[in-house]
Amino acid sequence: MLAAGLSVAVGSKTVPLGEVWSAWLHPDDSYASAVVASRLARTQLGLLAGAALAVAGAVIQGLTRNPLGDPGILGVNAGASASVVLVTAGLGATAGRSVWAAIPGALVAAAVVYLIGSGGPRGRATPVRLVLAGAAISAVLAALVQAVALAQPDVFNSYRFWVVGSLAGRPEGTVGRVLPFVAVGLVFALLLPRSLNALALGDESATALGLRTGRTRALGAASATLLAASAVAAVGPVGFVGLAVPHVVRSFAGSDHRWLLPYCALLGPVLLLGSDVLGRVVARPGEIMVGVVTAFVGAPFLIAAVRQGRAGL
Repeated sequence: MLAAGLSVAVGSKTVPLGEVWSAWLHPDDSYASAVVASRLARTQLGLLAGAALAVAGAVIQGLTRNPLGDPGILGVNAGASASVVLVTAGLGATAGRSVWAAIPGALVAAAVVYLIGSGGPRGRATPVRLVLAGAAISAVLAALVQAVALAQPDVFNSYRFWVVGSLAGRPEGTVGRVLPFVAVGLVFALLLPRSLNALALGDESATALGLRTGRTRALGAASATLLAASAVAAVGPVGFVGLAVPHVVRSFAGSDHRWLLPYCALLGPVLLLGSDVLGRVVARPGEIMVGVVTAFVGAPFLIAAVRQGRAGL
């Protein structure tokens, strides 16, 4: 609540929290009401994207049993970037800024990674196969993005602002467009805690406990892909949230996914909105994009968790 309040109150012109609350409950023609209305969509976007990225990171780390797992490991970020660049090159910069330009590429890239990682339509995905397939697909798509962007300067100018990641300047209605994807992804994720706990023991032990590992990985991959794709489509490929937040949560809540996933859904928005507010404060009257600030804000907490020896899976 405090992070959301500060996100609405702080900017080039600061509005006291009391006036923010009053303007939100009783909007009128005052300056405070106009400021609250203009910043509300940005705050909602931060809440959705922060929760989506953090939960997606926790699910991917659980599925791959890889402490370095984040939404980019399944090729989601690379797929969204390639899709945005291709749409911008074919239909123009306006079409490239739409969430519909990013989501198809992210979903297709993740599906290809999972298909390759499972060794075929009837194969079984393993953590190592998924990680290697994600690295290969990401490398190919990154090369495609560079080739198209460098060949067309107009595409490059549009892409270089999107790829940093920002809560500002997003098209009207973005929150409504990504909300269904985030909601479905969170529902899938909240069905998985006990399965992810069993999977952490290893495939053989999980199978002995009655877990169908293939189905769990497919459902987990679908959940993480929906969450990460919608977040990347909405705010760009903001890094570090999906990697750091799960480790910070493990430092005080442990590795039980029944607690890990809900705490990630709460702390992800805190990190993203806190970084956005800081970016607006240090560069007034302009701002620093949240994708740049996030690592500076989150790194000290991740380092503290590592030094306490409580990070990891």
